[in-house]
Amino acid sequence: MTIRAPATRSGAIDESVVAMIQTLQKAVEVLSLFSPAHPEWTVGDIARALDQPKSSTSELLSSMAGQGLLRRTGPGRYRLGWRLLEFGQTLLKTTEFRAEARQVMEEVVARWGETMHLAVLENGQVIYIEKLEGTHAVHISLSGVGARLPAHCSGVGKVLLAHAPWSEVAQILEQQGMHAFTPNTITTPEELARELDQVRQRGYACDQEEISIGLCCVAAPIYNFEGRVIAAMSISLPTHRFQAQRAGYVALIVEAAQRVSENLGYHRGMPRWAMKR
Repeated sequence: MTIRAPATRSGAIDESVVAMIQTLQKAVEVLSLFSPAHPEWTVGDIARALDQPKSSTSELLSSMAGQGLLRRTGPGRYRLGWRLLEFGQTLLKTTEFRAEARQVMEEVVARWGETMHLAVLENGQVIYIEKLEGTHAVHISLSGVGARLPAHCSGVGKVLLAHAPWSEVAQILEQQGMHAFTPNTITTPEELARELDQVRQRGYACDQEEISIGLCCVAAPIYNFEGRVIAAMSISLPTHRFQAQRAGYVALIVEAAQRVSENLGYHRGMPRWAMKR
């Protein structure tokens, strides 16, 4: 991501602003290097990864550690800092639709005992921002709060992609590919395009063992007051329970997502297809 400096009234670029933006951009690039697969980095590794001098990289990391964005784990070694967790909690607690969705999700989980997810699309990936597990739920390790997954292989991902322009979807697929998690995963743009068209027509999406064998889910969109899809909600359960009551779970998630949307100011009435499947 490139951050551009604003021009002054005379059209000149304020050099101090440029320097500040460059530092901010480097800090973001540093944070983006950390992942569950690579949670710890040395100064030298970061300098090489970002193609920056080791001395200036060391100064930047030291400054970020001073602000709590990173933490030293040894000489010249860093991990993410705990202050990022504070930022994450603030984001979650101040996201309006998450609070509205959680209330509905709690009711559904209490009644049906299955796992429910709430997710958004960011930078071409699904980010799970809420997850509730019920008494009958199977443990799903891939989808914890904050986890990222490719969008082409999950119910929530297909719902979110279905309401994005195809040019954007095509760019996502080109950049991230279409990894096959199981033999059921969609792995070609043509097949995904057909699937997304069906999602738009039906108003919901299914994941039928496309990310994990033995696991199915059905997802529906959440709209804001402007009629724009801002998130997707899903219910996940073992394949045998889903197949036995598919129509019931479809109607359940569609109605739940509709309730959240209406609480956010979206009013269109219950789609006819919600009770037909």
